[in-house]
This record gives sequence, C-alpha cells and structure tokens, in this order.
Amino acid sequence: MIVVGAGPAGSTTAYHLARSGLDVLLLEKTAFPREKVCGDGLTPRATKQLVAMGIDISEEAGWLRNKGLRIIGGGHRLQLPWPELASYPDYGLVRKRDDFDEQLARQAQKAGARLHERCNVTEPIVDERTGHLTGVHAKLGEEKTPVTFHAPIVVAADGNSTRLSLKMGLHRRDDRPMGVAVRTYFTSPRHDDDYLESWLELWDRRGAEDRLLPGYGWIFGMGDGTSNVGLGVLNTSSSFKELDWREVLKAWCASMPEEWGYTPDNMTGPIRGAALPMAFNRQPHYTRGLLLVGDAGGLVNPFNGEGIAYAMESGAIAAETIVQAHARATPAQRELALRRYPKVLKDTYGGYYSMGRAFVKLIGNPKVMKLATERGLSHPVLMRFTLKMLANLTDPTGGDAMDRIINGLAKVTPRA
Repeated sequence: MIVVGAGPAGSTTAYHLARSGLDVLLLEKTAFPREKVCGDGLTPRATKQLVAMGIDISEEAGWLRNKGLRIIGGGHRLQLPWPELASYPDYGLVRKRDDFDEQLARQAQKAGARLHERCNVTEPIVDERTGHLTGVHAKLGEEKTPVTFHAPIVVAADGNSTRLSLKMGLHRRDDRPMGVAVRTYFTSPRHDDDYLESWLELWDRRGAEDRLLPGYGWIFGMGDGTSNVGLGVLNTSSSFKELDWREVLKAWCASMPEEWGYTPDNMTGPIRGAALPMAFNRQPHYTRGLLLVGDAGGLVNPFNGEGIAYAMESGAIAAETIVQAHARATPAQRELALRRYPKVLKDTYGGYYSMGRAFVKLIGNPKVMKLATERGLSHPVLMRFTLKMLANLTDPTGGDAMDRIINGLAKVTPRA
C-alpha cells in the first residue's frame, strides 16, 4: 500500500497497516524534523490514539500533560478538568509539531513501514481501462530523481492542499466551514501551565473603539520555557477576508499582562498560519482506489478546530478497512469492502459534524459569541456539558446523562 504524507493521519495509517502485516510505503515530501502550524495541544481523544500506537507519552520522554481546559471570556474564568470516562484518558498532552510528527513516522517505521523522506508525489497513475488508481509518480531526494511506485490502494494523507486528491478530481466543498489558525511562540513564565487556555473573546483595541472579532484565542504552555499563543478564525465571519490576522494576533498579545512576556522581544519564531478544513469538506472519502484521511478529507472538528485526533482516528479506520479488503478473494469483494470506508466515517462523525456546522454559523457573529460567553460561563454545569460537546468526549455506552444527550443528538442529526 502507498500512503502519501507522513503527518499524523498518514503515519497512523501506515503504522496500523504495517502492524497487520501489509507492505506499506510512506512518502513524505519534506524531511524530518519539520514544522507544522498547530496549537500543539492534544485532547484525550488524541492521547488515546498515541497510546494505541505504543508511543511513550511519559514526561521523561518529553511530553507535558494537561488536566483540562481553562475558559476565559465575558468577565469569567472557568477551569474545567477533562471528563472522567471509560473510553478516554482524563488527561491531554502538549508536544511541538516539529517533534510530534517525526515520533509518529518513526513509530510507523518500527512497525515495518518503509519511509521515504524528500519524496514529492507529483501525479497519480490511473489505469485507463478501469479508471482506478494504481500508483504514483514522484521526485525523490535532493536531486529530485523521477520515481514510480505501484500499489493497488493509495491513501491521500497530504493535508489540506492534497494535490493527489485534486488530480483525481476531488475538490473542496464550498458549503463546509473553513478555519484559519495563526500562531507563534514566546518565552514566558507561563510555559508550565497544566491547563490548556482558551479565550472566547478576541478584542481588537487598535482603533478609537474596541472591536470584538470572531474566533477564539489560545495560550498553551509548552513546558520548555515557551508558550504557544495563537488564534482561530472561521470563514463564516464577515471579517474573515478583510482583516490581517497576524496583526490581530499581535494586537491581542499586546493586550496581555506584561509579566506574561507575550512581547515582540520574547517571540522565538515568526507568526505562521494554516487552513483548517472542517466537517468533511472534501468527498467522497473513497473513490477508485484512493482513500482520504485527516485534513485531506476535511476531518477537522468544526466545534473546536481540533485536527490531530481525527487525523489519527481516520487513519486507524482506513487501515482497518484496507486490511479487511486485502483479505477478500476477488476484486469485486475488495471494492465492496473499500466502499464501506466513507459510510463508517459518516456513521462515526457525520451527525456530530453537522451539529458543528450549525454551531460555527452561530458563533461567526461576534455578538452571539459575546452573549453566549457572558451567559454560559456563569453556569459551571452547562459549561461541563459544553466541554464534552465541543471536545467530543463522551462514553458511547454506559455514560452519564450528558453523554446520552450528546450521543442522542448526534444520532438524530442528518449525516451529510
């Protein structure tokens, strides 16, 4: 099997395929270590997937644990621990992406996957008779040597840009939300905070009057002397295209207490941005020998912008689907098994993501966000429910009343 892209989605897919005994080629266009724009904070959903891959997530191995989420807004400050569930651990993690991605790729290698770094996939190879993908053309190494790889199944794990999907005719859906994340790092005394911190109000205080902007801000202590400080914005807001979000981040940081150190002098790297493809914004997730995982398939959670957990989960689901298809006796039976993959994704996430799409339309209006913040944060029980909803942390069976309500809503909501 060929997996294009060695981010969290691709490496997880390759790991589970290799663990099942299949011959896996993992193609990464850059070389490790390499940076990716991210908040670097991992919820218990992502933590569960790391445990399933056998990753050493101890503090001695360089991981910083977090206890939950601190929410600030509307004059309130609420600290919410991660829920205690049978299905997920009660802690999250923090790790920089330049190191995180490489750990997953090396774990896939240990499982038996063959990793080629500096391997830039340029074209799909399509059988003219059947229309099915049979491999890829690529350029390998610093010399960009042309190479060709053949396999009966290819996994597109090449991120939001997903050139492989585009060349197979799979384009982004304009009716799905798209987010943008902008972040940088600061040397800060807050580096060892054991809670992820989310600010539900972004104020632009550069003009004559303070202006409430759509989106949310975050401060995640990295445990290494620095903080990851950033903001997330949705394209459902009227200000999405008109504002320079890097400048908004600078202005927001300037409004922070001076002792936190979020000043230009303490910035340890440039401000970088990246798109967040949400709610199945590219479909179908399987067609003609190609499966989409992670950002390539728009698996980012529209409620909170989380992508890593869903990248890894979709990779595990894709791998299980491929393993089952590989064991079928005829091409028709293999194709039948592969076509189940999009159905499993919709059964797993479809209703929840549809609720998320309605949610982002509401909070795209800063006035709605302000009202929800002012009223909601004063009710701790409501906010515990909201945390479970936004982070998608419930027990599917045997959970409490909150779990049953959220799971029930997801089941009855149309899965588009």
